[in-house]
Amino acid sequence: MTTFVLVPGFWLGAWAWQDVATALREAGHDVHPITLTGVAERAHLATPEVDLDTHTDDVVRLIEERDLHDVVLVGHSGGGMPVSQAADRIPERIAQVVYVDSGPLPDGMSQFDTNEPDERARLLKVIGDGHLLPPPPWDPAADPVNLAGLDESALATLRSRATPHPLRAATQPVQRRRHAKVRNALIACVIPLDQVRVMIAQGHPFFAEFQDGEVRGIATGHWPMLSEPAALAAVLTELAG
Repeated sequence: MTTFVLVPGFWLGAWAWQDVATALREAGHDVHPITLTGVAERAHLATPEVDLDTHTDDVVRLIEERDLHDVVLVGHSGGGMPVSQAADRIPERIAQVVYVDSGPLPDGMSQFDTNEPDERARLLKVIGDGHLLPPPPWDPAADPVNLAGLDESALATLRSRATPHPLRAATQPVQRRRHAKVRNALIACVIPLDQVRVMIAQGHPFFAEFQDGEVRGIATGHWPMLSEPAALAAVLTELAG
């Protein structure tokens, strides 16, 4: 039996992991999906002060309060940032970190920094004086690559259940502690697997902290927990083994 903690990316709560969690539990694993502060059913907690450290605290608190050990800590997309920081804080409890269509950003870089300058400017204009990052429109015609594999039911669920994400969780830079080395792995979806391997070898910032871990691929869009939950659960089980 493996203990999994599943951290969603931006705009999503623990609900997004439902099918993956079910498959993992049916295989005999202990699974703990988490909803981060200010999102989904915790959206009422989305104050301007909620940031990346808040979300890191969420992950660490769940692991410590439930007294979990040998955890496979899974972070999807923007969930890779609190996952990285949590693993740095409690490495003695973490067996492996798995980044799902994400990567361990280097010290001093934020998720917001991964956008092109024009996109950053557009988002800041949309946000204005607010403190929340609105979800995308979930329009496959406008975003066919990221939304690949999602059927109409999944798209409808995203449109109805996705909530704005605390902005400072996206703009606060990652702060890495390198006192302990935790085994890691990466599951690539949007970027082809061969290209990811080249980017890792070249020291691309998206994967700057990757520590020679295993790299796997699932041919789907950016939300594999909704488009390919069985395949994602199978890869997670394989990596944990």
